[in-house]
Amino acid sequence: MASTVKLLDGFKRFQKQYFGDDSGLYESMKNGQPAKTLMVACCDSRVDPAILTDCDPGDLFTIRNVANLVPPSESDGSYHGTSAALEYAVNSLEVENIIVMGHASCGGIKALWDDDGSAQSQFIHSWVSIAASAKKWVKDKLSSASPEDQLKACEQRAILESLANLMTFSCIRERVEKGALSLHGWYFDIPTGDLLCFNPETGAFEVVKG
Repeated sequence: MASTVKLLDGFKRFQKQYFGDDSGLYESMKNGQPAKTLMVACCDSRVDPAILTDCDPGDLFTIRNVANLVPPSESDGSYHGTSAALEYAVNSLEVENIIVMGHASCGGIKALWDDDGSAQSQFIHSWVSIAASAKKWVKDKLSSASPEDQLKACEQRAILESLANLMTFSCIRERVEKGALSLHGWYFDIPTGDLLCFNPETGAFEVVKG
C-alpha cells in the first residue's frame, strides 16, 4: 500500500517555507485569495497547473476534473461542481483570465474516443460525452490521419469545445464582451515537454518558444 509519509514530509517543508521563512505571503492572504487567473485542468497526476506554471499559492484558482472539460451552462437542479466554481471565480474573484489546459495521453479523452456506445461506467462516459462533438469533428475532418494523430487532435479539439461552452455562461460572456475577461486554450504535450497555446488567428495550437 502506498505510504503518505512523502506527502506529510512535503507538508512540513511547505509549512516551514510559507509559515516560517516566508510567512508574509500567507499573512497577506488571510482575508481572501488574490487569484486573477482561473485554470481548468485535468485530474491527471502528471499535470499539476501550479507546478507546470511555477506559481505561488494564491496565483491560480484551479478547477480540476476528468479531461479538463467545461460543461455548457445548465439550470436543471442537478449538482454542477465545475459550473459553481466558474461562477465563483468570475463573480466573486473577478478573474481576468480563464485558461482551459488539456494534455497529451489524457485518459478521459481516450475513454471518449474508444467508446462505441457500450461503455458501462457509472459516471465517466457520461461526463466525457461533453466533448462528443470534438470526437465527431476529428472523425469527419481527419479520417485519414493516424490513430495517434486523431487522438491528439481530439484532445486539442475538446479544449476548443470547452472554450465555446464557457461562453454559454452569461456572467462569462458579459465580461468577455466588455473586455474584462480573456479566454485561453493551452495544451501540454507530455512526451515533448512543450506547451502549446491556441492562436485564434491561425486556428492552431502553437508551441510556446523558450
